[in-house]
Amino acid sequence: MSMRFGVFVPQGWRMDLTEIADPVEQYEAMTAVAKLADAGPWDSVWVYDHFHTVPEPTINTTFEAWTVSSTLARDTSRVNIGQMVGCNGYRHPALYAKIASTVDVASHGRLYAGLGAGWYEHEWKAYGYEWAEVPDRMRAFREAVEIVHKMWTEERPVFTGRHYRIDQPINEPKGVRKPHPSLWLGGGGEKVTLKLVARYADGCNFANGDPEVFRQKAAVLRQHCDTLGRDYDRIAKSTSYHLDLAEPTADTIGKLERLAEAGADYVIVYIPRVAYDHEPLLRLAEEVVPQFA
Repeated sequence: MSMRFGVFVPQGWRMDLTEIADPVEQYEAMTAVAKLADAGPWDSVWVYDHFHTVPEPTINTTFEAWTVSSTLARDTSRVNIGQMVGCNGYRHPALYAKIASTVDVASHGRLYAGLGAGWYEHEWKAYGYEWAEVPDRMRAFREAVEIVHKMWTEERPVFTGRHYRIDQPINEPKGVRKPHPSLWLGGGGEKVTLKLVARYADGCNFANGDPEVFRQKAAVLRQHCDTLGRDYDRIAKSTSYHLDLAEPTADTIGKLERLAEAGADYVIVYIPRVAYDHEPLLRLAEEVVPQFA
């Protein structure tokens, strides 16, 4: 029962830096967690692509995802670096592709470029982005994924859609990882997102830790892969796991085993208070992650 693991760094979005007053110290607390993960058995570190805190917007730190990704690319040497997930509405997909290509080079090919349709309505409107309902956001997302793929694989790509157009933009360098930077799509929509995963993605994230939902979504993804002639096993199928700090290690292992049985081969762990206490991160690295190697 093999499974790889990533861990979220404390970025502020979940109110996980509020006990540190100085912003420089906040950033260094986030970087310290990434460096610990880099030294351990973790495959990756992750950030959220959000501007305001949850569960409600507050006047508190939330560091920007791609800036964080680029700095962590230079502060670490081994772990992959991902976004869960890049919000398509915040950057034109051609710009997204260019940013991701640059970070892939800066990290020496360790980027997991996350992309999704986006959902945080307040955040969109607060920053002046035009909010659209689900059908339009999904149509834009579909076009964006195609543009990103073209930017990473064609010298002078051309695309004209309902939401976006590009006319021979030059994207050099395209990245380090071959055949292109690793693309991870977030969301469990069975008709659009999972079909895009089957066609374009190297990894995906859905189900938020629920084994039964994961099993269902994985089955749909397999069907799309069969239809398109894509090897299902070559796609990393991930879910997020929110660690209960009071939970015994054996219970954590049991929950992860159920996710593995449902088809998850990648788990991204969120650890509350990891900015202030590294012990749970170290315990997982010593007692849990090796059980699934």
